[in-house]
Amino acid sequence: MTPIKKTAGNFKLPPPLQRIVDARHHDPFEVLGRHQEGDTVHVRVYRPGATGVTLPDQGLTLTRLGGSDFFEWQGAANRVPPHYRVCWEFADGSRHTAHDPYCFPPMVGDLDMHLFSEGRHLHVYRVLGAHPVEHEGVAGVLFAVWAPNAQRVSIIGNHNGWDGRIHPMRNRGGNGIWELFIPELPAGSLYKFELRSPAGDVLVKGDPYGAQWQKRPDTAAVVAAAAQHEWADDDWLVARQGHDWQHKPMAIYEVHLGSWRRQGEEFLDYRELA
Repeated sequence: MTPIKKTAGNFKLPPPLQRIVDARHHDPFEVLGRHQEGDTVHVRVYRPGATGVTLPDQGLTLTRLGGSDFFEWQGAANRVPPHYRVCWEFADGSRHTAHDPYCFPPMVGDLDMHLFSEGRHLHVYRVLGAHPVEHEGVAGVLFAVWAPNAQRVSIIGNHNGWDGRIHPMRNRGGNGIWELFIPELPAGSLYKFELRSPAGDVLVKGDPYGAQWQKRPDTAAVVAAAAQHEWADDDWLVARQGHDWQHKPMAIYEVHLGSWRRQGEEFLDYRELA
């Protein structure tokens, strides 16, 4: 990453930075995060509305770039570790601290992308969607979505004011997958995907692999906590091994609960249905 020279007079952002501001950049990691060249490191953060940005664990203050919402720091590489926390402050005095999403490498594996591209991924729901994970010792949520024709995809939610400029995702190439790991995002967070179409229209979409959703009329997906259920079917699984269950007839019964029974105009919940 080449540092931007701050000159007097009218300041104009370079095209890659302007694409971030316009929410058009397909690879925000080109501009944001930690970039090292030799013994020098350059850190750049984009935080609209912030009055100041620091790296609190290193005691470093980032400098605002012109009159923009970009903040930068440059110095010795050993001053900033590969994963660092950012603190940003607003005019009302509120402060927020979290690891920088743009200092983490990609997480969706090459095999997953290869199988998905061939239409042979049998467990793609484990890859796409929102999944609480721990990545290189930092807990957070990995978001991934397939949007092959989008110019840009962002995660929007109550964690970033539903602002598509805050968390643009990384494009993983010709397979159409976009991903971003957001550190320290808790389960229960609301989110959607904001994307820019080939025609330039900005669209807001729900997550087709969302594991949990708000109740109507609200329409956001919810980051679901990792399942805590402990299965107790070991004996049944052992007993099943003696039967050719995969090649025997089976009966499936199905009912659409929402149209089967209601309480007036309201749907019953699962406990009431039971």
